[in-house]
Amino acid sequence: MTLGDTFSQAREYLHRHGLSGWLLYDYRGMNPIVEETLGPLPNVTRPVWIWVPADGDPLLLASFVDQGRFDHLQTETSLFVNRTQMATKLEEILSAGGKIAMEYSPGGALPRASKVDAGTLEMVRGFGVEVVSSADLVQFATQRWTPAQLESHRQAALGLDRIVHDAFAHVREQLVSGLTEYELAEFIRTRFQEEALEAPEGPVVAVNQHSSDPHFDPKPEDSVLIARGDWLLIDLWARLPHADAMYADITWTGFIGEEPTPRHREVFDVVTGARDAALAEIERAFHEAEILQGWQLDKVARDHIANAGYGDYFNHRLGHSLGREAHGNAVNLDGWETFDTRELIPGIAVTIEPGVYLPEFGVRSEIDVFISEAGPEVTTEVQREIVLVGG
Repeated sequence: MTLGDTFSQAREYLHRHGLSGWLLYDYRGMNPIVEETLGPLPNVTRPVWIWVPADGDPLLLASFVDQGRFDHLQTETSLFVNRTQMATKLEEILSAGGKIAMEYSPGGALPRASKVDAGTLEMVRGFGVEVVSSADLVQFATQRWTPAQLESHRQAALGLDRIVHDAFAHVREQLVSGLTEYELAEFIRTRFQEEALEAPEGPVVAVNQHSSDPHFDPKPEDSVLIARGDWLLIDLWARLPHADAMYADITWTGFIGEEPTPRHREVFDVVTGARDAALAEIERAFHEAEILQGWQLDKVARDHIANAGYGDYFNHRLGHSLGREAHGNAVNLDGWETFDTRELIPGIAVTIEPGVYLPEFGVRSEIDVFISEAGPEVTTEVQREIVLVGG
């Protein structure tokens, strides 16, 4: 999607919601949404503003010192030489008043959408405008996938599906000689390279008590051997190695042996039931033309787990958006860590990953869902049964 397309979609959103414009602000990378919207801006050392009016062409306001850094954007640019002139020009831009959107979240409720400092907000409000959150605007204008981006995600998802099965098979092959959590993580990282996937962090490879830590990162010094009778959780995420590729992200669990304990089975069934209940709610809402917000899906899964008696052990949100980062800037399925009122709209993708984390072991089951115009589409393999690594 081109910058012109992004601005066009932003204007569509602004008109639909009665906003005067979208004001993006960045200083030395404090607002990553600016770079995601405009692309990389190397060696910009002073404040930069981008005004996208509901009517008219965008305007970029930048320092004289940084002139020439923005020529590739082919956007009208106005330069300032000091703070006084910057403020004067900004006030002129906003002179029509009204409501404008910025990367601001009331009370800091949505950290991904809260990127502008309080002092800058004070200055902008002093020009006579009302500032509202750009969270839904950013989602609409910048986070909906193109067909090429969706295809990149599909390829990553297929690769992850293959790798997670290979990982469990590798455990089976190495049971006699011995394999640590860290060594299995290294095997998965090698498989990423073989599948032409990139992942700057991870994967999570965790047995027994370690699987109760949702983001356990095995290191040589704290890894344990994977042995018979162990419970194993594997969480892996990756994308194709180009700037516009979209991530895929999955979590599977298994038991090292022929028969897991009744507690393992019970918790697994509760977690996968919560996953399936959330997916069913997305499907129901689509068929009934109902628009869901992120917190509502979190509640469906959380209620399912609570009704099964494990509510105290589901200690993170239900899911997150996917994008160029594993955690994107669209809606999260969250009524726990935040209260996400952003809407599930066509063109975005989310994970559904409920979890129950008991002191002795944890269970998480994660799938990816793309919201298409034709309805929700699960893009990753769905784990239905515990993987049994018998040996």
